[in-house]
Amino acid sequence: MAGHSQFKNIMHKKGRADAARAKAFAKLGREITVAAKMGSPDPTMNPRLRLAVQAARAENMPKDNIERAIKKAAGGDSDSYEEVRYEGYAPGGIAVIVEALTDNRNRTGGAVRAAFTKFGGNLGATGSVAHMFNHVGEVTYPVAVGSADTILEAAIDAGADDAISDENSHVITCEFESLGSVAAALEETLGEAESVKTVWTPNLTSPVDEDQAGTILKLIAMLDDDDDVQNVFANFEISDEIMQKLTA
Repeated sequence: MAGHSQFKNIMHKKGRADAARAKAFAKLGREITVAAKMGSPDPTMNPRLRLAVQAARAENMPKDNIERAIKKAAGGDSDSYEEVRYEGYAPGGIAVIVEALTDNRNRTGGAVRAAFTKFGGNLGATGSVAHMFNHVGEVTYPVAVGSADTILEAAIDAGADDAISDENSHVITCEFESLGSVAAALEETLGEAESVKTVWTPNLTSPVDEDQAGTILKLIAMLDDDDDVQNVFANFEISDEIMQKLTA
């Protein structure tokens, strides 16, 4: 696996799962609140909110937390957030996309720029690296749900574009705009997903050496740790040998 998925695997292996889950709930709650504020508080009438709730449920976010995030928007006491995308390069020419929800663009932009600078990267203009990625929907299921053929058939029936299975999971991809409907159709057939999200998948990945990998992972960790940052994606690839050294 490449990029952010590799980073997530490493961090979980290092025992940060609990802290990461708490931070993930906070970020999921923010997305739910923003989605509810932008449209109807009813997920059946608001595609973005429906997707946010699906993603939260897939991460086992408690129902009370989800309802509280929706009510926060309905009550009008939530902060006003805007979506911002930052793009730049990490060491080794690795392309990085950072998605954020912020109520203070200057604060978030400063924090993102500081992270790139600290680890020898460069923040570029919006659009500087997005052409190197595809913006798609991704639904992940555990291996135990069924065989690769079963998953592929369910994916096709749901309107997805592809399904890739390995020893760890089944990953189903679809067009960005159809993620909500595809995820709902898959849930009827396969049950609740392990994760439902939009992702930036690289057209091509670039291999990195051990030093570059260590630096890039630190950069992504710093970005990911920022409360305003929702997601980080990159087009690097780490060999199994280097991965084992980093997770030792």
